[in-house]
Amino acid sequence: MEVLLLILLAQLCSPSLVPEREKDPEYWRGQAQETLRGALRLQRLNQNVAKNLILFLGDGMGVSTVTAARILKGQLQNRKGEESLLEMDKFPYVALAKTYNTNAQVPDSAGTATAYLCGVKANEGTVGVSASVTRDRCNTTKGQEVTSILRWAKDGGKSVGIVTTTRVTHATPSAAYAHSANRDWYSDGEMPPDALEGGCKDIARQLVENIPDIEVILGGGRKYMFPKNASDVEYPHEDKHRGTRLDRRDLVQAWHEAKPPGKVAKYVWHRRDLLALNLSRVDFLLGESQHPRVPRPQLGALGGPLAHPGVLGQLEWPVTPPRMLLPPRDAGTPKGCWYSTGDAGKAKQALHEAVELDRAIGLAARLTSPQDTLSVVTADHSHVFTFGGYTPRGNPIFGLAPMQSDVDRKPFTSILYGNGPGYKIVAGERENVSAVDFAHANYQAQSAVPLRQETHGGEDVAVFARGPMAHLLHGVHEQNYIPHAMAYAACIGSNRAHCNAASRPTTTILLPFLALLFLLC
Repeated sequence: MEVLLLILLAQLCSPSLVPEREKDPEYWRGQAQETLRGALRLQRLNQNVAKNLILFLGDGMGVSTVTAARILKGQLQNRKGEESLLEMDKFPYVALAKTYNTNAQVPDSAGTATAYLCGVKANEGTVGVSASVTRDRCNTTKGQEVTSILRWAKDGGKSVGIVTTTRVTHATPSAAYAHSANRDWYSDGEMPPDALEGGCKDIARQLVENIPDIEVILGGGRKYMFPKNASDVEYPHEDKHRGTRLDRRDLVQAWHEAKPPGKVAKYVWHRRDLLALNLSRVDFLLGESQHPRVPRPQLGALGGPLAHPGVLGQLEWPVTPPRMLLPPRDAGTPKGCWYSTGDAGKAKQALHEAVELDRAIGLAARLTSPQDTLSVVTADHSHVFTFGGYTPRGNPIFGLAPMQSDVDRKPFTSILYGNGPGYKIVAGERENVSAVDFAHANYQAQSAVPLRQETHGGEDVAVFARGPMAHLLHGVHEQNYIPHAMAYAACIGSNRAHCNAASRPTTTILLPFLALLFLLC
């Protein structure tokens, strides 16, 4: 082992690993002074009223994922990677959020969504309800519903939207509009008889009925909107994509019928139809793909062609709503914006998705101004994802550590999981990763404990903030604090006493804004 460490130290000290400019102490001193000047500028607090609220939510995007995604972004640009900056890294304020559910040390996505959207901590598996609700118990729900920041914005006369790369009925986005004792009640076909008899509504139905005037809804899970056994428009011969509704309702039709006369409502499921829309003439948009993710049999440079013409790409989802609902910065009467944006152990897919999320954050930054737009990037929870192994500078993020185990004498990848499906024993020993294609998109990184699906992590997650009142997000917070701070900044919700001109300085006028929730799940 001592010989291995000496070899490793020799590699780490190799001059070829160090960029030439970084050998000069003045480079680091200059960088630090520039950072200091930026920090001193933050003494002038931005206390404007936030006309736009943008919440990007990376499902499972823990701090280790953020760091690895930063390195990947740089390496995709043919750089070493560690010195790169994600768009969220440029946000001036950073906090930590405690993610536990009221009944769980390590949380699930439903309880956390209720926290960062509704401002109330809840039990695992429940969405949009208080901790008085017991999972699966429909009869505990009545009177325990809690509303979300999307509802607060809509009640204030604002335009709102939900954009997600998972099912629209998934736990993460559904807390914005639904109240359910079980996150898995996507349609009535997934509900037990006692819940149906008790009057509880499935989540897809609540999407259409609870807040019928949501301007933008983009995501997946189309089958939960259609009658049981109804053929899918894109995959008519695949049973797994058939409709699931026992009530025989067509919720897309119901969505259309709920719109006010004279308003233009468009439903799309194909990429071609989405891109063909004249968004300036659309009042309501519902887009549902069975697979809102981009298939990646070979994950290379970002921005390549789609593998299937009907699949709506991850970046196309978030591009559409801002172009539809946000005017140019110099428009006379600007609207505003609220954005809120992966469990198989496939690290390559997860990190590429994180880089795509970062591109969407950059797009939003170009379309808005920090003077009137509060942007927040965070995660619902972490995963048991880590990377280590004393890798040298610039080591491929999906590559091997520069050493072998001193126990079984086998190599290992830098990225590993604490538990999950990557646990493999071959001939009574740990699998030799040099014998497999560990760079493949579907490679499942090795894990310490065998599970069919890896678990969430329980540590705090980062909260990045920029714009009006962003300084309210600082230090360590309970996760449910996030929507309260955002609502305070925008003068929506119940806490508006500070919003009169005499008590709060502002250089902007509070005008109607779009609340748009973007979720990368």
